[in-house]
Amino acid sequence: MAARRLPAAGLFPVECAGLQRFQRIIGSSPAIQEVRSLLEKIAASPASTVLLYGESGTGKSLMAKEIHLRSQRSRRPFQNITCGALPETLLEGELFGHERGAFTDAKGQRKGLIEVADGGTVFLDEIGEITPALQLKLLRFLEERAFKRLGGSADIRVDVRVIAATNRDLEQAVAEGQLRQDLYYRLRVLPVRVPPLRERLADVQPLAAHFVAVFNESFHKNVRGLSRNALRRLCAHGWPGNIRELRNVIETAMLLAEGELLTERDLPAVVANDVPTRRFELPAEGVDLAALERDFLQQALQRTGGNRSRAARLLGLTRHQLRYRLGKPS
Repeated sequence: MAARRLPAAGLFPVECAGLQRFQRIIGSSPAIQEVRSLLEKIAASPASTVLLYGESGTGKSLMAKEIHLRSQRSRRPFQNITCGALPETLLEGELFGHERGAFTDAKGQRKGLIEVADGGTVFLDEIGEITPALQLKLLRFLEERAFKRLGGSADIRVDVRVIAATNRDLEQAVAEGQLRQDLYYRLRVLPVRVPPLRERLADVQPLAAHFVAVFNESFHKNVRGLSRNALRRLCAHGWPGNIRELRNVIETAMLLAEGELLTERDLPAVVANDVPTRRFELPAEGVDLAALERDFLQQALQRTGGNRSRAARLLGLTRHQLRYRLGKPS
C-alpha cells in the first residue's frame, strides 16, 4: 500500500474542511462524511430519539447541537445536561422539575430541562451513568412523552427530541445488569457511531488548522499553519483523547510558538516524541494472514471469556466488524 502523502506546509483553509454541510463538523474523510450525511437525514426527520455513541472527545455534544440547529426545532430551546455529573435526586429534579414543597429547599415550583425545551431538543450526555430508578422514569418519558414533576401528581406532556450520548458500551452495560434492556432499545432507535480521530487521520490537518485559527484570535497571533514535520508528528499520534486532545495540543503549541509556522519543537513532548513503531515484524518467509487473523480472534475471545464486545475492543474493531470476521469462511 502506498504511503499517504502529507499535504504541503501551511494553514489548511477552513472553508475547504467540509464546512458546506453541518458547518462546525470539520473534515472530509470518508468516516466523517458518512456521519455528516446521517446527521443531516436525522435533523430533517421527525425522529424523536437519537443515540450518539463513541469515545470521549470525539465531538458528540457538537453533533447534538448541529442536529438541533439544522432541524425544524432550531427556533426552540436546546437544553443539555451531563448525567454523570449529578447524583440521582438532583438529576431527576434537573430533568423533570419539582413542585413547591417537594423537598426541604423547594420554596417554589420549578420547571425541569425537559419542560423548558418543549418544542426543541434535550441532550443527555453520559446517558449510561444514570441509576436504575431514574432509568425507569426516563423510559416512561421516552415511551409516553409525559412525566411528573418531583412532588407532583399531574402528567405533563411535551414535544421534544431527545439526543442521548455515551462513551460506554451499552450492550455490555445491559449484559452486566447496569442498564435496562428496554431503555437501551428505546434509546437506539437511531444510533450513530462517532468515529475516533485515529480512524479519520485525514481530518487531523483541517482540524489542526481550525484550532490554529481559533487560537490566533484568542492569543492575538498570526500563525499561518504547521510545518511538514509538525503535521507528520500529529498524524503519527494515536489520539486517545481524540479531538479534545488535539485542541489541547494545538493550544499548547500556539502558546509556545514564536514563528509563523508551528513546528515540531512547539508540540508537547507526548506528541513530538511519538515516533511510530512496528508492533509486528513480518518474517522473511511470510505469514498466512487468514490463519493469523483467526488466531487473534480466538485469543481475544478466550481472553474476554467469550464477551464479543470486549474482544472487539481488544482488536480495535466494532462488534459488527468482529461478527463479520468470525463468520467469514476459513
